[in-house]
Amino acid sequence: MNHLADSLSPYLLQHKNNPVEWYPWGNAAFEKARETDRPIFLSVGYAACHWCHVMEHESFENESIAKYLNEHFISIKVDREERPDIDQIYMNAVQLMTGRGGWPMSVFLDHQMRPFYAGTYWPPTQRSGMPGFVDVISALAEAWKNRRSDVEEHSAKITESLQVLALGTEMEPESIADEAVITNSTSRLLQVLDRQDGGFGAAPKFPHATDINLLLTRAVTTGEKELADAAELTLDRMAGGGIRDHIGGGFARYSVDSKWLVPHFEKMLYDNALLAVQYVRAFQVTGNRRHADVACEILDYLDREMTDPAGGFHCSEDADSEGVEGKYYVWTPDEVKKILGEEAGERFCKVYDISEEGNFEGNNIANLPRSFESYAEEFAMPDLDIQLARNREKLRIERDKRVHPGRDDKILTAWNSLAISAFAVAGGVLDRPDYIEIATRATKFTFDQMVTDDGNLLHAFRQGKSHLAAFLDDYAFTIEALVSLFEANGQARYIDRAVQLADTMIKRFKDEELGGFFYTSNDSETLITRTKDWHDGSLVSGNASAVMALLKLSRLCNREDYRIAAEQTLRLANDILQTQSAACAALVVALDRYRNDAEQIVVAVPDQEAMKNVRADLLKNFHPHATLSWVIGDAFDSEPVVALNEDRSVIDAAPTVYRCKHFTCDAPVTGKAAIQWLGEF
Repeated sequence: MNHLADSLSPYLLQHKNNPVEWYPWGNAAFEKARETDRPIFLSVGYAACHWCHVMEHESFENESIAKYLNEHFISIKVDREERPDIDQIYMNAVQLMTGRGGWPMSVFLDHQMRPFYAGTYWPPTQRSGMPGFVDVISALAEAWKNRRSDVEEHSAKITESLQVLALGTEMEPESIADEAVITNSTSRLLQVLDRQDGGFGAAPKFPHATDINLLLTRAVTTGEKELADAAELTLDRMAGGGIRDHIGGGFARYSVDSKWLVPHFEKMLYDNALLAVQYVRAFQVTGNRRHADVACEILDYLDREMTDPAGGFHCSEDADSEGVEGKYYVWTPDEVKKILGEEAGERFCKVYDISEEGNFEGNNIANLPRSFESYAEEFAMPDLDIQLARNREKLRIERDKRVHPGRDDKILTAWNSLAISAFAVAGGVLDRPDYIEIATRATKFTFDQMVTDDGNLLHAFRQGKSHLAAFLDDYAFTIEALVSLFEANGQARYIDRAVQLADTMIKRFKDEELGGFFYTSNDSETLITRTKDWHDGSLVSGNASAVMALLKLSRLCNREDYRIAAEQTLRLANDILQTQSAACAALVVALDRYRNDAEQIVVAVPDQEAMKNVRADLLKNFHPHATLSWVIGDAFDSEPVVALNEDRSVIDAAPTVYRCKHFTCDAPVTGKAAIQWLGEF
């Protein structure tokens, strides 16, 4: 057993019995490297990563490879989800050196943590044009021993480049990007849109929830139907493809083909939370109920399969079960007919493309080549969708008896907050009080388990233990989640907590010299650089979320300091928005909010029951630029923190709507007129 046995991370624990003498990231590893004068091999991955498992099996479980590593390197294993700060820095190094990135990430460092060589997956020996891992480590050990000065010079140059790259910009521009940047961003998305199968670009295809959000947001802003159509095409094709688990709910991380048929089967919490919100938004924008149904299916999956007993949400489910990728998810016609019966089974197989020849390595990934409506007409079965729902549930229950994929059961504050937002948004828009209750439960978990005595957030939780200082996205995503929950349940205490976190975020993460926010706090571990997170990767960028959170709170709470901090961040991001907007859709959406943030709606109701009766009307349509607030009963309770509610109260014991736009306020509307106005809003 190596040095990983005491880790909380499921990913690190997967490697605790490797013959490689793994260390967790920390002083012990670097001190050992200096004592033995060996370079460091840094391996970064995550529990649901298929190719991480492959490299472990091929190389890290190989006795001879492990022996060579142990003799010539100090090996450090990092869970990228626990330490995204480390992952960000060295992924930048991989991309600088190779022009691409991904996991497993393999980086070789000197004693000052500086990278001098990097890559991703390597097979043990040369294969398919890739060098063998054995050849790589042999060459690097030789270079470290015989050409140390060259190694040190190279690592110094790479580190200097990383320090420039980490900030994204070197000086503060004088202006904030204009509307043209937003228009150009959506035009680019339309140019790269796959107009047959949806998505952006060629295979492999990722869901790109932030790009879909940009299209839907701008469809509302501009009224351009083409933008909504592009988003809807992508959402529909994904919902019909095998990337969606039609039997159990949820989406896989990406599709290896252009038609969304064959997924990389791992399921990530963040993908599903972000996609659930976009399917709800698509329902709001288009009125097409099928999008809401997909959102509910995602959320029901998260509630059923990914909920921790403590109340938060687990990180991911693996692609593999019994050592085979996708084995848990595939079907044969005989399996389906055995469970459903001959007639229903044959019908189900036709609808879901399950055939004798198969569509995936001799088996079948359930997918929907056509709509339910077309099959209902073909079978003369108006209630086909109801029958298929029952069939899917029977198959899910039977599938549940199979060996499940591995699960990463840690909880991350940022990802958990994305799920809170998804349940809150869907709960409010779709009038699902159970979803709002789930969001409330997960929020309680955050404040019970992930907040220190001095009010700082923690990053990770597993098996009753919270640890690691939080990062920028932990704060920003949580603030946004609290605003979403307030919009859904009207309880001002969530805005009070959001303000506390925003004040802490500004104090601990803001760059007081240039503006913008560092990814790590001002008292975090010193690494070779301190990054600023501008671009969307798997997650929304930290700075984009921080801007959005501060803009929302600035209106709700009349906090000009929040708006100034958001403006400074957008100003600093000007060059990035001008030249790299294709990689930062969330930042473009934040810019859109800033440029069009002109409307405030306060709804005052006599009590909680009245609020529930009008909530769906208020939230029915997507209003990406409106600040929404509630006064429930006595306005005094919410006024101290939600300044927007000041002097707004119920008139004549009836629902009352207050609306201001472009610094002009309308007369309040009450009673039936207020409800009618909300229905048209």
